[in-house]
Amino acid sequence: MLASLVPFLSLLISTLLMMVAFGLQSYVVPVRAVAEGWSTQTITWIATGYTLGFTSSCIVTPKFILAVGHVRVFVALITLLSIAILLCSLMVDWRAWIVFRTISGFAIAGSYLIIESWLNERVTNENRASVFSLYVMITMVGSVAGQYLVPLGDPTNTTLFILCAIIFSVSLLPTALTSSPLPAPPTQARFNVLKLYRRSPVAVVGAFLAGALSGAWLNLGGVFTQRIGLSTAQGATLLAALLVGSTLAQIPIGRASDRMDRRLVMVACGIVGVAASLAMIAVQGGPPTLLYVVAALVGSVLFPIYALNVAHANDLAQPDEYVEVSSGMMIVYGMGTISGPLVAGPVMDRFGPTALFAVFTLYFAIYGGYAAWRIARRDAASGMVAKTDYQAMPVQPLGAEASAAALQGESSDEPLIADTTTPQWTKP
Repeated sequence: MLASLVPFLSLLISTLLMMVAFGLQSYVVPVRAVAEGWSTQTITWIATGYTLGFTSSCIVTPKFILAVGHVRVFVALITLLSIAILLCSLMVDWRAWIVFRTISGFAIAGSYLIIESWLNERVTNENRASVFSLYVMITMVGSVAGQYLVPLGDPTNTTLFILCAIIFSVSLLPTALTSSPLPAPPTQARFNVLKLYRRSPVAVVGAFLAGALSGAWLNLGGVFTQRIGLSTAQGATLLAALLVGSTLAQIPIGRASDRMDRRLVMVACGIVGVAASLAMIAVQGGPPTLLYVVAALVGSVLFPIYALNVAHANDLAQPDEYVEVSSGMMIVYGMGTISGPLVAGPVMDRFGPTALFAVFTLYFAIYGGYAAWRIARRDAASGMVAKTDYQAMPVQPLGAEASAAALQGESSDEPLIADTTTPQWTKP
């Protein structure tokens, strides 16, 4: 096992450091925004800039890689991440922060694309599960560790912003200096969202709602913790609890969906999401430990449901359509992440921070209810085609929010499963 990881070691170290900086950034930015007295609506516009940058990068970054290669683009993107967070500390104006966060979203998405395509290119069917399980754990550990750096400094000055930029910059070193072979240049794939919707409405609608939920939480979760009066340490713990809940739920949800109609699992996830979101409203103001437990329950369905919808969409696709399906799903998910904070932000401004979970309740109810309605309209996918394997995904999004590996071996007897975080690419 250890020997099989040697070719990826430098890349995994870079990923860990990048996620530490990302975790710190994703918490210190909303904490500083709240400290500046900006309204939730204003913070929402900043968050929208981030999600727009993230989604556009999924389309644009492959063109840069085709032109100059993986390492040069990775260096450029990490440099942009460092620059963007430093600019946030130098120019504390919400209008400027929209631009800076757009740059951050673009750069972090491109970095995910490069890291995961690099892994997909180098793993084999024998070590794929092990490598990507480790990758999922690294993204979670890094994000949580970064959030716990916030209590060590003062978000109202430049220290934490500078520290974040330093960690981003240091994350370049292992990959920039690696002697491991570089991945081959990618080729681009088409995507057709309308065609995808006609074939699998529940997958497309579910992916959009999954994006809306994750986009709202990742951009406004820090605002929620501050507005309900948690300290930075307590807020970091709540965010970490949700991530841990998501990580732990990946395997049981995946196994259940591989053994029954995935739409039944979607219905169950919707019910759990509704119950957990209502519980989060009920326990607000209670003991922090209770908040952490309920947040983990929310997390158990918040992030894993996207992988569930990707698997269902692939169930209805032909092998030569997997990349096109994954491309369309990623774009739909990205559109959802843009809409999430735009809807939740004004509601929080009007009704208070716990209204975030009222929005979650509505989204989860639609998610589960639509899946139940589709069950009544069409026979189970497993009755028409062979199921693809459920692929666990890192809890961040768009990554945060990202897919695990593609089963790519050309000589393998296993079906090709497209990597949903690198949707524009196929194996050369």
